[in-house]
Amino acid sequence: MAEVRGVPLPAPIEAGFGGLLKRTISTLVLLPIFLAIVIAGPAWLFAATLILVGAAGQWEFTGMFARAGIRPRRLVGLVGGVLVTASFALPLAEPALLTLVLLAVLASAVWRVRGAPVAWEPVAITALGVLYVNWLLGHGVWLRDLEAGKEWVLLLLWVTWLGESAAYLVGRTIGRHPLAPILSPRKTLEGAGAQLAVSIAAALVAQAWFFPALSPGHAMVVGGVLGVVGQIGDLVESALKRSVGTKDAGRLIPGHGGVLDRIDSLLFNTPVLFYCAAHGRMLGS
Repeated sequence: MAEVRGVPLPAPIEAGFGGLLKRTISTLVLLPIFLAIVIAGPAWLFAATLILVGAAGQWEFTGMFARAGIRPRRLVGLVGGVLVTASFALPLAEPALLTLVLLAVLASAVWRVRGAPVAWEPVAITALGVLYVNWLLGHGVWLRDLEAGKEWVLLLLWVTWLGESAAYLVGRTIGRHPLAPILSPRKTLEGAGAQLAVSIAAALVAQAWFFPALSPGHAMVVGGVLGVVGQIGDLVESALKRSVGTKDAGRLIPGHGGVLDRIDSLLFNTPVLFYCAAHGRMLGS
């Protein structure tokens, strides 16, 4: 990995009241729009939204490494990532399109500046971005296509974002014991515990409020799984950012950083919840 020296990296998002205010405003603006798409929008609009979010996250992902001097195949990754996410909305297309995109990414190593050595690190980073951002996010299309798909998506958002908010607030107010001091110094064990507890409680509230087909026992299991897996996803993105010496993946969303900073937990929670819902017999009592 190239060292990050003399490279202009994004400044960290604002801390304190100003940062919290921006987070709140951004959430109040963006969340109702996304909820309207989930609840009232057609399936194609939901899929198109995920494709757009995936494209933004993919661009931020390769941009982090480009600023650190790695120079991934950004255009190949962007186009390939869009195709991979879109493949989840096309019947029987996912393995074929993923294979074609990975072949294209690998073949991009052939085209290089005359006389320059073949560098596989940019190619590997590009392939990782497609798999990490676009392939994982694409499971959201499958999740919505399930029986009670809208309820599953709402549950995913409700549990993930309430859990994250609890971790943020508790960690900043009473957090004292670091969770992963090397990867993310501000994350605390107190915040992690709060995220797990609130995730379980949020799943139970969701079951009673808008998802009665899910039993309370299964709701607790879902909440606990998402409360743990989402934190792993958050730490994975922190590790990626730490490897290139940056605090935020981007600056698109005021108070939150980039799109990738906002969906890091969802990238892990979405496929896990899909497979739990599709194959884990989570409906019914």
